[in-house]
Formats: sequence, C-alpha cells, structure tokens
Amino acid sequence: MSRARIIIDADPGLDDAAAILMALASPEIDVLGLSIVAGNVSLKDTVTNACKLVGISGRTDVAVHAGAAGPLVRDQVFGKYAKIGSFSDEFVARGGIVPSEEHAVRFIIRKAREAAEAGDSITICAIGPMTNIALALVQHPDVARGIRQIVSMSGAFTALGHRTPWAEFNVLADPHAAEIVYRSGIPIVVMPLDMTFQALFTAEHFKSFGDRGGVAGGALFNLFSTFDRSDVARFGRPGGPIHDATTIAWLIRPELFISRKATVGTQVTGLTMGYTYADFHQKMGRAPNAIVVTDVDEAGFINLLIERISLYGSSASDPKRREA
Repeated sequence: MSRARIIIDADPGLDDAAAILMALASPEIDVLGLSIVAGNVSLKDTVTNACKLVGISGRTDVAVHAGAAGPLVRDQVFGKYAKIGSFSDEFVARGGIVPSEEHAVRFIIRKAREAAEAGDSITICAIGPMTNIALALVQHPDVARGIRQIVSMSGAFTALGHRTPWAEFNVLADPHAAEIVYRSGIPIVVMPLDMTFQALFTAEHFKSFGDRGGVAGGALFNLFSTFDRSDVARFGRPGGPIHDATTIAWLIRPELFISRKATVGTQVTGLTMGYTYADFHQKMGRAPNAIVVTDVDEAGFINLLIERISLYGSSASDPKRREA
C-alpha cells in the first residue's frame, strides 16, 4: 500500500502538537512539510512551536514553512490557550530547527503543482485556520488539480462551538477561508467537534505519553498535564479531546470512523460568523461537497495515538526507519 503524501497545515497549539508528532512517527504517512498559520497563538509562536516539534521528533528532513499571520477578512482572534504562546523550553526542548525561507502558500502551490504534473496528488491535513490553503487556491486555482483531498478538523454541528456557542475555533478564526476551501471542489473530509468530543483523554493517557514516548512523549505529557482540558459539565465524564489528531488517525485507520456525505458551508458575516452547517438530506438542493465524520471508536483512536507516540521511546524510533 502506498504511503499517504501529506502537507500538515497547522497552528500549533496543543492538539496540533499531538497530530504532528503522530504523523511524523507513522510509516504510513509521508509528511512533505508543515505549512504554519496564525491561530491558536501568533504566527511567530506557531512557527517556533512547529520547529520545536520537528526538532524533538528527529525528523530534520521535514521543513517548516511560515504562512499567513492573520485571517483574510475578519479581525484576528486567538485560541483558548493563547496565553501559552511559544511552548516553554522546559516543556518542549529546542532542537535547532529553523523555518524555511519559502512561504507556506508558495510551498503549497509548488507541491500541488508538482503532484499534478506527476499524477500523484497530495492530501492536506488542515488542523488550523485555513488561510494558507485559501490563499493558494484563490491566487492559483490550478493547484486544486494536485490535491487529492483536504482532511480538515473544522466545524461543529449538533455539538455547537467551543470558542463561541456557535463556532468551532478553526472556522471562527477565518470563516472566509473555510468557505473558500469548502466550495473549492476538492474532496473535503470534515472532522467536527461532534465527533472529536467522543474520544476523551485522561491523565492516565497523558502519563502513557510520558512513560513510553521518550522526549517527544514527555513533551506531550508536559503540555497536556499543565493545561486542563476536561469539562465534566459538558462531556459528562473526566477527560478532554485531542481534536486535531483525529485527522491523522483517519488517514492511518479509517475503519475507526463512521462518516456521512453532506453539504457543508460557513456563515461569514453577522453575529454568528463562523457557524458551520451540514446538510445531510439535501434540503438546500446542493450536491454534497464533503464527507462528515460523525463517530469514532474511542478506545481504538486513543490506543492508536498512544502507540504512535510510544515509537519515539523505542528502538523503532529511528527517523530513517520511519521514512522507509
């Protein structure tokens, strides 16, 4: 089976950290590079965090590309944990990685065009605001030919929002970009809060990261143990989701998920800016533009993430082996 060739478009971020490290440890995935956007924190800090994550992964072959510093139209908003800023050196060690001089949007354009020319299209895992992707598509619509699919952690339907009552943060941060991506004609896979809230990680799971995952797992333990993500009033039990890692898990083990086709879009103006809708029954008379992931095997997903992070603590964690 061929490896999935992906670009991770991210705004690290706690959840992004788990997703990036999971992908870099997984032999089924060929990470072409990281395109970084402002979102959870400022662009300066998201880029610094991405470089640190690549450093502790040992995957020095994977370049970090700085992208958009703010949304297309709306005023900038940051994530719930914006006070984290750049990951503390105490939590995530510096690894000597510096960002590429190539802008993230140019990187996406170049890789998509190369993929189209080679007849070997790529996947973009969009786990932050979709500004970089939207800019690439608007500036050069031909790049869509080189993108097989966009797997996006975005949206909230029955679960409603976590940054506002009506909006999931990645869409709220740049709803205009999300709408451009949703309407691009590229196959979209949407991992909404409705699904990610179903898999809750507890302190015991975070301890598994630290005990079994070497330096990388220790960094995740530090991050997730320091910033409480539980919400018993909302979830009805202890623990919190690691939203972004579901995109990587879906690429590795799609059988862990249940999906439905839908027409997905975003409200881009007014009080409810950032609200996403999913029309599962074609009430709007429009053809489905997305696969919406509705359910996840909680134990399967949690075990998969722990397994992949554990590779960093084993002899199998040689970066050259993971590239094979």
